[in-house]
Amino acid sequence: MFQATKRVPPQVKALAEVRRTPFLAMNRAIIREKFTLLRRALPDVRVYYAIKANPHKRLIQMLHAMGAGFEVASEEEMNLVLGCGVSPKGIITSNPLKSESFIRAAYRAGVEYFAFDSYTEIDKLSLHAPGCKGYVRLVVSNEGSQWPLSKKFGVETADAIALLEYAAAHGIAPFGITFHVGSQCTNQTSWINAIKKSKAVWDSVRDKGIELKMLNIGGGFPIEYTTDSIPPMDELGKAIRRALNEQFPPETEIFAEPGRLIVGEAGTMVSTVVAKAKRDGENWLYLDVGVFTGLMESIGGIQYPFLTPKDGPQSPWVIAGPTCDSMDVIAKQVLLPELAVGDKVYIPSAGAYTTAYASRFNGFLLPRTYLY
Repeated sequence: MFQATKRVPPQVKALAEVRRTPFLAMNRAIIREKFTLLRRALPDVRVYYAIKANPHKRLIQMLHAMGAGFEVASEEEMNLVLGCGVSPKGIITSNPLKSESFIRAAYRAGVEYFAFDSYTEIDKLSLHAPGCKGYVRLVVSNEGSQWPLSKKFGVETADAIALLEYAAAHGIAPFGITFHVGSQCTNQTSWINAIKKSKAVWDSVRDKGIELKMLNIGGGFPIEYTTDSIPPMDELGKAIRRALNEQFPPETEIFAEPGRLIVGEAGTMVSTVVAKAKRDGENWLYLDVGVFTGLMESIGGIQYPFLTPKDGPQSPWVIAGPTCDSMDVIAKQVLLPELAVGDKVYIPSAGAYTTAYASRFNGFLLPRTYLY
């Protein structure tokens, strides 16, 4: 079981009195704080915000003003970023599975950086983005990650070397290596081992006459939810810096693609109780937000906190969303006081991978986003 608390930001309470739920309230001060924290922990790293975490336009504009670049995965994401005044030189495309139309559009727009992890991807880049700066996706351990990514993406060392050679022979400028330790990773050893593995590829291709310039350490930096014991960002940054200094020359360009770290803790999802029931001895509480309207990561293991301003004896509840799909269950064994239909439930640490996942399944409204 995990405990609900009663600390709700007053600005969020004020919004809840006048705005229709569900909605996401984003705290600008926390976004600035997290961006500054990352810059302090990894001062020599070029930050490219992964807009898949939360693509809200005003958020992009805010991060652009703070000096962030952006990682995009599709033509729509790219156009959104360009529309916010971002230079194409400040955009990277680390999705190694790009459509030909996206590659053409990005290349025409002036985007220079493209990831790959297959021969077919290199062939597409050679045809539609000749001379671009290509970087290979290396598969690394995702131990300690709550949302592993290693099975779908990346290649092992020998294949990474072969792909970089193939890219060089087909008109692509081999630029670097990228990896991802998995989302919400609490194991700093995963970054250290990934950096060492990347160096083995780096040295091998250098011996073949290919001089790489960039290492992209991805994202995966963890945030606080309920049960996670997460390393402080300054401690994690120190371990990463030490590994980079030991393995790579000082002129190496280091990229990172934070998403959750920047916006996760800045967001509070505000919802309303729409129904209650007792089934097989369990208390069920139904909210107007659920798996399909923003809380998709709950089915992958993310345990959100739940806040309520109500007092009283607490008991365990199953919390579910409003749709007619039985998968729409957000959490179980959540300790809450007795709530009534119409009461508000606040869900912190919901700024990342919530509204970006939301759909209109069953015709339910998408949560709107408000920055305060």
